[in-house]
Amino acid sequence: MELLLIGLAAGAIVAYFLFARFSRSRKKERITTQSVILMEKIRSVCKFITVEGDFSEIYHYENVKDKWLNIVLGKKKALILIDAKAHIGFDLTKIKMSADTQTRTITLTNFPQPEMLTIETDFKYYDKKEGWANPFTASDLTEINKEAKQHIIDKVPESGLFEEASNQALETIKLMETLVETINWKLDYSALETTDPKRILSDK
Repeated sequence: MELLLIGLAAGAIVAYFLFARFSRSRKKERITTQSVILMEKIRSVCKFITVEGDFSEIYHYENVKDKWLNIVLGKKKALILIDAKAHIGFDLTKIKMSADTQTRTITLTNFPQPEMLTIETDFKYYDKKEGWANPFTASDLTEINKEAKQHIIDKVPESGLFEEASNQALETIKLMETLVETINWKLDYSALETTDPKRILSDK
């Protein structure tokens, strides 16, 4: 009888330790999975627009590539009014993060530079003149639209939109911090120099 009781007690102790170890293992696995899902959620936002700018420009087009052809067949030229909207922000897929399951902390070690994410353009043609035997073709209009769009893209760096987006970088991180806190984790971005919002952006 005593041996039976001793055997039952020993079995209960072994079962307890096995269950406790299994539970800890399962809990750690759940926390690890939770952190991975959280980081993927942050990255899944992908393109985060913080600033948009409107542009209105007049672009003068003149076909100067075929000089002699223009003399013989006539010159073609046009004035194009370009209305454009540029969206500046951050590609969050470039963020570098790591997770500490023990302290339930996501550490942010790199934040991307602001970039132009999209640009929307609308073209209106004015004073379009064609040569008597040198009309505008579909390929001409495609090329003109391409050049006009590039004209706007070249203007964006001078507009101050990138600097304004840089000032919004810290606000973007605060938004990420709120997302992390919804599942009782912490976001550690102390590795970034947050005293100046522009300096949180990595120069790497």
